Amino acid sequence: MITSMTNQKVKRIVQLNKKAALRNKEDVFVAEGVKMFLEAPKEDLVEIYVSENFVPFLPEENPDCIGHTCSEEQKGREEAIGKKLESCGYERVAKEVFGKMSDTQSPQGILCVVRQRHYSLEDILGRKENPLLIVLENLQDPGNLGTVFRSGEAAGVCGVVMSKDTADVYNPKVIRATMGSAYRMPFYYAEDLTEAIEKMKRAGVEIFAAHLKGEKSYEKCDYRKASAFLIGNEGNGLTEQTAALADTYVKIPMEGEVESLNASVAAAVLTFEAARQRRT
Repeated sequence: MITSMTNQKVKRIVQLNKKAALRNKEDVFVAEGVKMFLEAPKEDLVEIYVSENFVPFLPEENPDCIGHTCSEEQKGREEAIGKKLESCGYERVAKEVFGKMSDTQSPQGILCVVRQRHYSLEDILGRKENPLLIVLENLQDPGNLGTVFRSGEAAGVCGVVMSKDTADVYNPKVIRATMGSAYRMPFYYAEDLTEAIEKMKRAGVEIFAAHLKGEKSYEKCDYRKASAFLIGNEGNGLTEQTAALADTYVKIPMEGEVESLNASVAAAVLTFEAARQRRT
């Protein structure tokens, strides 16, 4: 069991949480919590750490304790945790030390190091005959970015294309906000967003920009064909250069004195309308 705050593995996890450069150099990221552990693809798991106060849930410690006073759902989850830990292997960490490794105020007692995944724009465009895409320009809030991934998966989005100055997908806060969607949602950072959008248009994707100058209400457009939604920075929206690439500006009608929606909320509204249309 790791008991020292100065242990090199502990220091490395702390740095992986803090530094994108190190994550990219090692081609890994840290995912924390039971859900993120259970949903992590086994083939991508590199290391697993569990706090000493997580040990009672491990089958080799006390097989009879699993699900003892729990619902069937909780029992099933605990059994899944135990089986996956036993299959993949793990390292125990003293409670105080795990607290240092954790990026949360209330650690659940388990975290893992996971291999990063890489996609090309062609990978994303080729996933479906009529792809549904989200294009983000300079989105900065980790919670917003993670929520875009989560709601996008729920709406059937094929992939997320981002400008290179968008927040890091593998930031721990983004990973937590995705609630597992980071493992499944293909994404691509474009060195040149204009070029990427032009390539999408040549592939037959119609580009819609959520824009305050939009004259057409979002539900009046047809998203059953290949479509992409442009979503801009939280404070400034889309740049004029990027907005000009859109085929259509759309607006989301709002009551009261609200001028605009949160970027992740706007993305969810638009993509779920597309999902509704594609079900009919």
